[in-house]
Amino acid sequence: MLELRHLKYFVAVAKEQNIGRAALALNISQPPLTRQIQQLEEIIGAPLFIRSVKGVEMTAAGQALYADAKAILSLADLAVERSRRAAHGQLGRLDVGIFGTGMFDIVPRVLLRFRNAFPDVEIAMHTMTKTEQVEALRQRRITIGFNRLVPKYPDIKSRVVMWERLVVGLPRSNPLAEREALSIADLAGQPLVLFPSTGHPNFSDFVAHQCREHGFIPQVVQEVGDAVTGVALVASGFGVCIVPESATHFRASGVVYVRLKESPPTMLDVSCLYLQDDPSPILREFLRILEEFRAENGVTDDA
Repeated sequence: MLELRHLKYFVAVAKEQNIGRAALALNISQPPLTRQIQQLEEIIGAPLFIRSVKGVEMTAAGQALYADAKAILSLADLAVERSRRAAHGQLGRLDVGIFGTGMFDIVPRVLLRFRNAFPDVEIAMHTMTKTEQVEALRQRRITIGFNRLVPKYPDIKSRVVMWERLVVGLPRSNPLAEREALSIADLAGQPLVLFPSTGHPNFSDFVAHQCREHGFIPQVVQEVGDAVTGVALVASGFGVCIVPESATHFRASGVVYVRLKESPPTMLDVSCLYLQDDPSPILREFLRILEEFRAENGVTDDA
């Protein structure tokens, strides 16, 4: 049976054109090397070398085998290296569940940091609601998810990636748009656009709760699926909306963003979700990069 060692020894002899020098390069004695070459010739059914004045020369059969033997050995080395890198989380695919406002700034920064550290890991992103992310994690269709206001699950862990302040998006024609800062209480009686409208708890629930905490029931004129649609409605004069600070990266004509002046500031999380028992080396390396990001930004799991 043909084995890689046969090809390894054959290539060494072909390069050196001398059995003795090849044995020295392989760090073995000459007789075992000669036996390995003889075994290979028996497998092929033809001589691979003929003796010459200086040592040995390849026959036509040897010359035909030489290029393929080098390619096979190179491929074997590559297979070992790829397997080793995969075992260390340096090669493979990271499937990521993403959501609307997280993609304006925070999540891309984390993913870019990971890609720069592990350029050979393919990153595939999938837009999903929180409920869809949890289900996809459990089915191992994604490795990590990003979302907000993540409830506790027995099988899923979450880490806060960043805490965000809230701001108010208003049509430029709204008198409140001239203020330097607003309180949530200033929005009492204002037509409010909320998002997203799916999955609980969600950002709509969070905003509605903040309004009630400030003494009023929000006048909701529309609930939409994402921040982009919400801001677009604000731009058209449909109402006002409270958005995470990262959403201000989305600039829409006619929309003014005004900071909230609550003290302490109202904060909202962007969190990373992953399956607690996932043994993936890629996940392990991603979480290491995430912890570096959190440490550099002074992020803890408490706002």
